[in-house]
Amino acid sequence: MKNLNKSSKTALGGIIAAVSVVLMFLTSVIPTLTYAVPAAAGLLLLIMVIEIDKKWATVVYIAVSILSALLIADKEAATMYIAFFGYYPIVKQPIEKHLNKYISWIVKVLIFNASILAAYLLLIYVFNLSLDDFGEFTKIGLILLYLVFNVVFVIYDIALTRLITAYIYKWQKQFRKIFK
Repeated sequence: MKNLNKSSKTALGGIIAAVSVVLMFLTSVIPTLTYAVPAAAGLLLLIMVIEIDKKWATVVYIAVSILSALLIADKEAATMYIAFFGYYPIVKQPIEKHLNKYISWIVKVLIFNASILAAYLLLIYVFNLSLDDFGEFTKIGLILLYLVFNVVFVIYDIALTRLITAYIYKWQKQFRKIFK
C-alpha cells in the first residue's frame, strides 16, 4: 500500500488518529486502563509504519499526542502515550534492524527507562502530580514498581513483535482489500 496517493494516506492516518484518540478517551471512563490504552493506541501506529512509512506514522503520532494532551482528562495516560507508547512502534524496527539482538535489547530497555523517567518528571513538574498521588508506596515500593514496569516492557516488546508478524502473515491481505 506504500503506493497509495496522498489523500488515501491522509485518510488512513485520520482514521488511525481518530480511533487512537477515542481509545485514549476510555481512560476517562475506566481509570484502570491508564497504561493499557496508550499501549493499544500505539499499536495502531504499526499499521501506518507497515502500510505507508515511518514519516506518516510520525505525523499521526504527533496529532494524537497533541489531541491527547489537550483533550484527555487522564494526563498520566496522555503522558505515557506521548513519552513512550506512541513513538515506540515507530522506532522499534530501525533499532532491531541496525543493531544485533543483544545490543538492540539494551537500547530498547534504555529508551523505555529514559521515557518512563521523563514521563514521571513531566507529570510531577509540569502537571503538578504530587508524590502523594502515588499512594502508599514507599521508596522500596516505587523501586519494585519500576522493576515490574521493566518486566512488563519486555513482555510488551515480545507481544509487539508477535503482533507485527501476525499482521503481516494473517491480517494484511484483508486490510489491503478494505483499503485499496
